Parts: sequence; structure tokens; C-alpha cells
Amino acid sequence: MAAQQQRSYARRALLGLTVLTLTLVGLLAGAMYWSDAQSAPKLGLDLEGGTQIILEPKTTAGQTVTAEQLNQARDIIVQRVDAGGVSGAEVTTQGDRNIVVSIPEIPTQEVRDAISKSSQLQFRPVLALASGTPVPEPTASGTASPSPSPTPTPETASSAEPTSNSSVPEALTAPTPAPSASATAGASPSPSPNPSGEGSTPTDATDLAWITPELTQQFEELDCSDPAALEDLVDDPTKPLVTCDDTGSAKFVLGPVVVSGDKISDATSGYRTNQQGAVTNEVEIALTLNGEGAEQYADISRTMVALPEPQNQLAATLDSRVIVAPRFNEAILDGRASITGGFTLEEARSLSDQLKFGALPLSFIEQTSIDISPTLGSEQLRYGFIAGAIGLFLVFVYSLLQYRVLGLVTVASIVVAGLLTYLAITILGWSHNYRLDMAGVTGLIVAIGFTADSFIVYFERIRDELRDGRSLGAAVETGWNRAKRTILVADGVNFLAAAVLYALASSSVRGFAFTLGLTTLIDLLIVFWFTHPVVSLLARRPFFRDGHPWSGLDPKRLALHSAKPRYAGRGRVTTPAPVAAGTEGGVA
Repeated sequence: MAAQQQRSYARRALLGLTVLTLTLVGLLAGAMYWSDAQSAPKLGLDLEGGTQIILEPKTTAGQTVTAEQLNQARDIIVQRVDAGGVSGAEVTTQGDRNIVVSIPEIPTQEVRDAISKSSQLQFRPVLALASGTPVPEPTASGTASPSPSPTPTPETASSAEPTSNSSVPEALTAPTPAPSASATAGASPSPSPNPSGEGSTPTDATDLAWITPELTQQFEELDCSDPAALEDLVDDPTKPLVTCDDTGSAKFVLGPVVVSGDKISDATSGYRTNQQGAVTNEVEIALTLNGEGAEQYADISRTMVALPEPQNQLAATLDSRVIVAPRFNEAILDGRASITGGFTLEEARSLSDQLKFGALPLSFIEQTSIDISPTLGSEQLRYGFIAGAIGLFLVFVYSLLQYRVLGLVTVASIVVAGLLTYLAITILGWSHNYRLDMAGVTGLIVAIGFTADSFIVYFERIRDELRDGRSLGAAVETGWNRAKRTILVADGVNFLAAAVLYALASSSVRGFAFTLGLTTLIDLLIVFWFTHPVVSLLARRPFFRDGHPWSGLDPKRLALHSAKPRYAGRGRVTTPAPVAAGTEGGVA
């Protein structure tokens, strides 16, 4: 009965492995036919080349770029590139100003924007606006929900009594103060108020004294229909800002920043849930402010709720453009807001990632973009494959010399493991843009030795059981029960080392760690679902069961007739009983 169960398990395991392999083959074939998958793994920057983008910071006159700002920007760009699914990119600093981004592909415009845009979400009070469209009207909600442009209807937290749906005329809707030396466009807030607004120093971010003749002229000259109108704009958070919305249909005069983007502690994207708890088809970005940001948001909402239009509107700007400007009707105290409106889900995910990782401390412009050749190239890749082939050949030769025909199981196991590894890496290249670099190739070559170790441990355990006088069928199962614990521990250590390397090492080592971890998992799969089932079935064949000299289980070669005592551990010594070839032995 036990032998029947073992054969049944072996057949089920082989069938499961066959189904898994065919599933991966079918998935790859389908992805090649219906999508843009390739039949070969994608290669990394060092093997295939790519695109190099040099980013130069955009600064005001006299502004200096510190090493801390440059390093912070580099770290944020690395996170953005990784979150965007671009694998194998390299981000470095060049000199004391520029950042160099090397990508193993031709980047799309979305990738370029994600890399270079500041993505600084700032909250500024609206001082004046001009628009040919209705001002957004908030409705009741538990969170502050701006929308990407003034046209859609945003929502604000419990602030929410609808206001009149009136259009704003094509003119400034705030009074223009008289020119004053203390109220220039470059003025900073001062604690000396002047209620008249004439020639005064602004008292806070909502003070109309910020609007100077120079600012009014800048407002009148701004053409929001020109895509390049704001290209040279330098956004100073301590000063007012003349800008457009992201659709170019409205322009604003905004006060200084009252809540900055670095106060965002988390940003997530998804479909909005309405007041009844039902999921809508409207995409939103949910923002959570930290303690300081929530307090600042609460303070400005208390101030602005009592102001007339448009001064009761708080604009959210992203890279100096207004994406929403909802009204306040009540103070918002919970530090939560959401941006809703004309986003696609992919756009919302990209923006939420950028906001979550933080805004760049500097704005950057793309200085140059050039194609780069591979640093190692096809020649080094060929050498790597040659090294792997030599390693495989040596493992095959050793297996055949040491285990005779049984060594063919090792050969077949490595071939199946190689097939599964190839399919996995190719599919990951399609689904997650994984790219195989030279460090990854090294991990694959090293994995050959780890995989061979598993087979050697198993086969030697079988031989030990045979030396103890067991029959081949019993030796296979007893040897497996003991060997699998050793294999699990060894592969567990390998996988733990790969995980630690992947988490802590630089990108150049991550390729090695990833392929090492992947091949470790595949090694376990092969040993449990292929090697052991195949050996279990072969043990019932007369060629192996009767100990043929070429089977690798020859009784004479294994010294089964020797009665020399052997140490069995834990203070035990066993004396093998003499067993003739072709007979069923027992335990001494």
C-alpha cells in the first residue's frame, strides 16, 4: 500500500510540474501574440545600452545648489524610477549641480516627466483669478477633494454648503493696491498689518497687499493658452505666484505657500467611495498630512472660511500649475484631502507615487538626452554564457562519473530548472519590466552549483541507506525524508542571503540577489516535484532495483557486503547485514 501511495504521489508531482511549465509557456506565447512580450529576457543597461538623461537644476539668480539638495533629489528620483517599473536604471550625480539618469530603454514622455518634475504639491490661497468658466462648488464630504481643473466639481471636508454658481469675469477679482516700496512682488509677509491694502506690507498669505502693480502687469501679460508660458517660472514658496490652471483655461494670483508638499505623509490612489459607501468610477488621490501639516491646514481653513470670494478658495498647485481651487465653507481639521477629477487610474498612481516619495527639493530641466552603448556588451555576455556552459558541462560530467545512469536525473533536473528560470525571467521582463544584467547572469551561474548540491545531498543519503542494508525502495524514501530537511535549510539560508542583499545592496548587486533568490525557489520546486518523484519511479525498475553496475547503485561499489560498523549518530553504531545483489535487504 505504501509503495502504491508513493507512486501515486510521484505521478501527481510530475503532472503538476508539467501543468506549471505548460502554463508558463502558454502565458508567454499569449503575451507575445496579444501584447508586447519578447521571446527572450530583456537585457539591462550594461548589456544592451539605453538612454542617458542629464538634469540641470533650475534656480533663481544668486541661488546655490547644495550637495544635500542634490543627494536628496537623486534619492527621490531613484524611488520614482523604481516605482514606475523601470528596472536596472542608474541615477548618479555629476559635479556639484547635475543629476545623470541612465535608463535601459527609450523612455516615454511619462517616464521623463516622472523623473524630472518637481511634483511639489503646494497649497496657496487664491488672491485673484480670471476665468471664463464657473468656479468649482464643493459638496459635502468627509475629505477635502480638489479636482484637476477649475471646471470639474471638487469636494471639501464638511465645509460643504454649495455656493452660487457664478462665472468669474475676465478681470482681476481682487483690488489692486497702489505701488509701494514695501509691497513689491518680491516682498515677504510681515507682522505689521494695514487694513486699507494701500502701500502696506502683507500680514499673512491671504492679504491682498501681495498684489502689486508689478504682479498685476505680470498677470495681464500671462498667456495661459501658450504651453511654454510657464517654462521659465521659478516657484518661490515665500512669494506670491501668477500662474495658470493645468488646462490653460484660467489664471490666478496666489499668495505664498501655507502648506507645503513635504507635509504629506502618505498618498494613495484608487476609485472614490461616495457618502453611501459605494465605490464610484471616479479616480481620486487621497492625501494624508502629518501633524504639522494638518495643523497648518486647519489654521488656514479657519482664516479663509470668513473671507469673500475668491479669497475663500485654497489652490493646490502641482509644479506651479493650479490643479484645483475649492472654496472653504467650514474649517477642515482632520488633515485629510483628496484630489479627484480628470485622472486616469495610471495617472493617479504615478502622481501618488511621486507625492508619497516627496517632491524634489529643486526643479530640473532636461539638459541633454543621448543614446548610450552597453558598458559590457554582447562580447561579455557571450563570455558569461560560455562560463555557464562550462559549469553545466562539468556538473554533467561529474554526475555521470559519480552516479552513472542515475546522474542523468541530475542532468534532466538542471535542464528543467533552466527552462523554468528562462520562462520566469522572460515573463517578468514583460509583466514587471525586469531586465537581466551581468550581475544577474552571475547569479544564474552560481545557482548551478547550489542546484547540484541538492541532488548530491539526496543521492548520497540514498547510498547511506543502502549501506545500512535497506532495499532501494526503502532507501529512496528514508533518504528523502532525511535529505529534504538538509535541502530546505540550505536553500533557506541562500534565500535569506538573497533577500538581505536585495533589500540592502545597491542596484548593481540587486540583479545578482534577485536571480539567486529566484533560482533558489526553482531549485526547491524541482527537487520536490521532479527529482524525488523521478527517483521514486526509477527505484521500481529492475535496472536500478537489482543494482546494475551502470545504475550508480551497484552493491559492490557501495560495499554493501562490508560488515564494518558505522557511526549512526547520537552514540549509535550500526553493523550492516550482508545483502546479495538483487535481494531485498533489511536494517541491521
